Amino acid sequence: MLNTTPNSLKPRVFIDADVLFAGAASPNEHGASLVILRMAEITLIDAIASQQVLTEVERNLAAKIPAALPAFHLLANRSLRVVPDPEPHELSRWAGQADEKDLPILVAALREQCSWLVTHNVRHFQPGHRAIVVLRPGEFLWRVREQLAALPRFT
Repeated sequence: MLNTTPNSLKPRVFIDADVLFAGAASPNEHGASLVILRMAEITLIDAIASQQVLTEVERNLAAKIPAALPAFHLLANRSLRVVPDPEPHELSRWAGQADEKDLPILVAALREQCSWLVTHNVRHFQPGHRAIVVLRPGEFLWRVREQLAALPRFT
């Protein structure tokens, strides 16, 4: 079952930079990354990203696909709740739970009590932490579909 936080009925999902990049640069409306961001836009999920994520996406889009920057800004404003990056002293407790460069992402997701971290780079978040499930966008959507299929049919 998709876990929710105690204060919300919506799943709390941390969005990694590669997912936001893929969503902003998506050539069609059916890519998994963009679908997840649209789910957040219509408030089906609580999508969260840290400032580090936004900075990374903006830098990479500016260098590789500058035409996608307006879509990125629109998606970020409509879909994401942006939280501060963890302070350096917060990281040491979790050292070894993810690649050093991605550790601030994992720590931010844990601090924000996200049950899910959606990324294309699952291996960067190994061994991870038991409180958070790290999935690729397509896998996350598959789990959402499973949950929806299990709901009673409307008559």
